[in-house]
Amino acid sequence: MNEKEGISLEVVDLRTLLPYDEEAVLGSVRKCNKVILLHEDTRTGGMAGELAALIAERAFEDLDGPIVRITAPDTPVPFSPPLEEYFLPSPRKVMEAARKLAKY
Repeated sequence: MNEKEGISLEVVDLRTLLPYDEEAVLGSVRKCNKVILLHEDTRTGGMAGELAALIAERAFEDLDGPIVRITAPDTPVPFSPPLEEYFLPSPRKVMEAARKLAKY
């Protein structure tokens, strides 16, 4: 992914999850108008759902597309290296999501 494709990303790396930096999250949403939430935990019950709720409640009008979550699937963590590679979020998954979201 690069700006040659007309896509640039801003990364907000939350150093803590409780408390998390609401102002940094909301500031990025207001600046970029699109959101990809990424974490290695499973989708259901993960932090991305909490952040998506915050964004929907406090910055919905700033969004130009859906909130996209990239997470591990709701399955047990595999021990096989090839399965673990599939299970975890990857740069390829981020690039696919960013390209799709950019079309909005």
